[in-house]
This record gives sequence, structure tokens and C-alpha cells, in this order.
Amino acid sequence: MSRSSFSPHASDDGASVASRRSKTEARVDVGSPDFDAEVAASAPFLRGKALTAAIAFVAGTGFTLFGYDQGVMSALLTAKQFEDVFPQVVVNANDPGNHATLQSFVVAIYEIGCLIGALSNLWVGDWLGRRKTIVLGGIIMIIGAILQTTSFSYAQMVVARIITGLGNGLNTSTVPSYHAECSPAARRGSLIMIEGSLITFGIMISYWIDFAFFWLSGSSAQWRVPVALQIVLALVMIVGIFWLPESPRWLAKHGRNAEALAVISALDGKPHTDAGVQQTYHGIREAIAAEAHFGSDSSPLREVFTNGRSQNFRRAFLGVVVQCFQQITGINLITYYATLLFERLGIDDVKSRIIAAANGTEYFLASLIAIFLIDRIGRRPLMLFGAVGQTITMVLLAVLGSIDSSGTQVASAVLLFVFNSFFAIGWLGMTWLYVSDLSTSSRRRLNRHSRMPRQPAEIVGLRIRAPANAFSTASNWTFNFMVVMVTGPSFNNISWGTYIVFAALNAFIVPVVYFFFPETAGRSLEDMDVVFALAYNEGVSPVKVSLRKDVPPAGSPEADEILGITGRDGSVREDASRTGEKA
Repeated sequence: MSRSSFSPHASDDGASVASRRSKTEARVDVGSPDFDAEVAASAPFLRGKALTAAIAFVAGTGFTLFGYDQGVMSALLTAKQFEDVFPQVVVNANDPGNHATLQSFVVAIYEIGCLIGALSNLWVGDWLGRRKTIVLGGIIMIIGAILQTTSFSYAQMVVARIITGLGNGLNTSTVPSYHAECSPAARRGSLIMIEGSLITFGIMISYWIDFAFFWLSGSSAQWRVPVALQIVLALVMIVGIFWLPESPRWLAKHGRNAEALAVISALDGKPHTDAGVQQTYHGIREAIAAEAHFGSDSSPLREVFTNGRSQNFRRAFLGVVVQCFQQITGINLITYYATLLFERLGIDDVKSRIIAAANGTEYFLASLIAIFLIDRIGRRPLMLFGAVGQTITMVLLAVLGSIDSSGTQVASAVLLFVFNSFFAIGWLGMTWLYVSDLSTSSRRRLNRHSRMPRQPAEIVGLRIRAPANAFSTASNWTFNFMVVMVTGPSFNNISWGTYIVFAALNAFIVPVVYFFFPETAGRSLEDMDVVFALAYNEGVSPVKVSLRKDVPPAGSPEADEILGITGRDGSVREDASRTGEKA
């Protein structure tokens, strides 16, 4: 049967109407001189590997900016000129007791801006598109950085930190999506782990720049220049994005089909008439048509709270939990307060800054290890390895912190390096990758005759991805704020006991990961659909199913039966989209 015909199994309902409409439009597009001319006119400036590299560079700059902004305040909190302008952050026996809280607040309030920015992207992102949203986020970050650089009061610095966070929240919730939509799915794991490493690269740069300007103790440039330098990274990102095309899926969703096809062609480095390019283009068009038709049945937000074979709620909840776990490990008490922690160990100003910068460098280098291990060892083993190592390290930090001697201080400084290593390997990029792995499939399971999705349930992943990602992102920034906010007062009140708290939290992570987190390595998004559906059908834990070797691959007749798409006789079930999905 030709591509233009529709499935004989499809009933004459909205699905088949959407299918025939999409195919009719496709036949009009393909080979039309006007359409071909429009595609040629819409061709991006770059093509093939050059375009892929440019997208990776701009996305990498965005993540480096994220890391830089996280780390830059670490050494500035105790810089002489910073303390002169903002005496509220000075914490010692001669200052009011609320200074520890005010010090943490000016650092942590940044996370609230990030939370607002990330959640606002739910409606801003689809309205503006990926490129314009990134530009908007970069501009807002520049405004925030200017306000921070020119601050002369504590209140102004707080407001400026919120504004900077707002821009960063827009960027961090857009750049990964843009990069993923313009990259091959086979490289999903390595790309996300590389992005995690670039965050630590930004942290490393900020520490060394802080150290370089520490010597300008007689000028406010000591802290103003390091804060202002994030503008350079934002400008590189903004300028770079103007050379890049828009996401092909966003273009197709907004009816800009010729541009979408031109971008797909450029990304593949092949003519737009190439069979593979055409397949990708029509697949996107048809998925969007099906999503539009079936999207009126219920709200995407409501569908997040359903289970059934798709296990939407379980998967969304795991995404929220894994982002929470990343923060409660305690990594950001080191990232944001590295210099302070080393000074608490009795190390002088200069040495504490050198050690903090070395700590950031080691953190970056350790993060590279995970890139090579992630697909060889798997997600669960690395998360368990990281959590166990982090627990032991925190316990040792608490024990050594209770003993006041030069030897224990040196050992404690070394252990802060060790903690970073465990986290970089087990949890740094892992959480973002795991959330991606748990996403219900956005790709189509196709029948033998039609390129249209056979069931509305098969495009649920497209509809719930935005609210599910919003919940997981909110979890990340909320617990990030909590950890950064309590660190100052906690060390001020219970000192080394703070490490005991984080040791207990890390210990709690271990059994939860072991019993509730399924393994996702080596499985496509479609394969994970099968894993969760099989677990639901058999009434067992998805963890057990994920570790089995007999799970049929997605697309096979056995998998279609597990998913409820076909009956045992192989016939398409017309009610498959409605059975089990609200259980």
C-alpha cells in the first residue's frame, strides 16, 4: 500500500480524519515547486556537522553560564569590599545573630527567581519559540547582572539576584529542550551528561576569577567585575543563537512547515527530498496533528495524575523525587559556600580561595568520568554508588569536624573534594538524564500501513511532558533554595552537626533508589513504555521488570499487546486509549 493511503484498521473517526488530512497536506507539500522554493529560501546559514557543533556550542555556553552564576558568589561573600558594601552578610561573634540568615538569603533568593522563570516557560516558551525564549532569558540575565554589579544596598542585590534567576530559569528550562529537539535521539545520554559537566566548568571558571580579583582589595572591582563577567557569557549565547535555526518541531506546530523541513534537512546535512528527512518531517507533522485532535479530551495537567499502563503519575513523581534527591545530597552547600567552608576549617583567606578553586577544578574533571560510565554501568549503580559514597563522606566530615586539630582540618578539606567526586559521578547530570529517560515516549508506534499514531494514548507523552517537566523543575529549584537557605544558619547554630543531617538524607536516598527506581540504561523511551505497562499488567514493581532480559522490544507484536494497542489476535483495539489509563 502506498504511503498516502490510510490504515484499513482505523475506524472512520477523528483519528482517520486527522490521518487523511495530514497525508493530503503531505502530498501537496512534497514536490510542489512553490513549497520547494520556500524550503530553499528558509535554509539555515549552517548545515550538517557545522550546524550541530554550533548548536552544541550555544547550548554549552548556556550551561556554563548557569554554573558560573551558581559559583560566583562563593568567594565574594567574604571579600573585604563586598562586606563593606553589604555588612549584612558578615557573620562573626560581634555581629547580630540574623546575619547568618541574611547571608544565606541573598544567595538562596536566586533560586526563587530560577523557579519563577522555569515555571513561566510553560506558557512563554510555546508562545515565543525556543530561540526567542533563550534570547529573552539571556537579556533578563544581563539586566540582573548589571543590577547586581551596580548594587549599593542589600535590598538592590536581593532584587537583582531574583531577576538574574528569572532569566536563568527560562534558559535552563529551554536550552535542554532546544538542544534535544535539534539532536539525534541516540546521543541523548551523552549530551545531557556533557551539559552537566559544563555546569561544573562554569563553577570552576567562577572560582578562579574570584581568586584573581581577590587581590584588588582596595577597589570594589574585587567583587563587581566577577559578577559582571557573566554578561560576556550571556552575550555569546544571545549572539550565537541568531546564527541558529528554530526547533523544527516548534516550527511545524505553528504551521511553518517549509522552515521545519529546511531545518531538518540542514541538521541531517541532506537534501530536503531525502527519504530520511521526509520521514522525520512527516512524523513530526502527523504527531502534531494527532496531538491537536486528541488534546481536547482532558487537560494535560489532569493526565499527569493518572496511572494505568502508561503509569504517568508514577513516572512524573519519580522525576520530582530524583530532582529533590539531587539537592538534598548537600552538594550546593559546597558549590555556594566553598570558600566559607574552607575558612571554617581555619584556613586563611588566600589559601581558602586557592583550595576552593582547585575544588571546582577537580569537580569538573570528575564530572567527565560519568560521560564514559553512564551507558556502560547504568543509571541505578551510579546513583547508588554516589549516594553511598556521599553518606560515608558526610559522616566522616561530621566526625572530623568535632575534633579541633590541624590534622583533622586537612582531612576535612580533602573530604570536600571526595564528596564532589562522588556527586559528579553519581548525581550531577544523572537527574536530568533520568527525568528524560522516564518521559513517556514522544515518538510514534506505527502500524504496518499508516504513519499515523494508532491510539490517542500513544501521544499522551507529548501532552504531559510540559507539566511533568514543570513539576520536576519546581522540585529542583525548591529544594535547591531550601538547602542554600538553611546552610548558613545551620553551620552557625549546630556547626559540624550540619554534616550529620546531610549524611542521614544521603543514607535515606540509598534504599529509595534501590527499591523504587527502575533501570533505564540501554532502553529507548518506547522500551520504557513497555516496562511500565508490563509491570502494571503483572502487578509487580517496574524495578523488577526493568532488570529482566525477557521484556519484548517496543514495536514488536508482544509489546503492542502489553501496551494494550492490539489484542491477542493482533487486531487493533479501538478502545485501547480509554482502557486502564484512568486506573
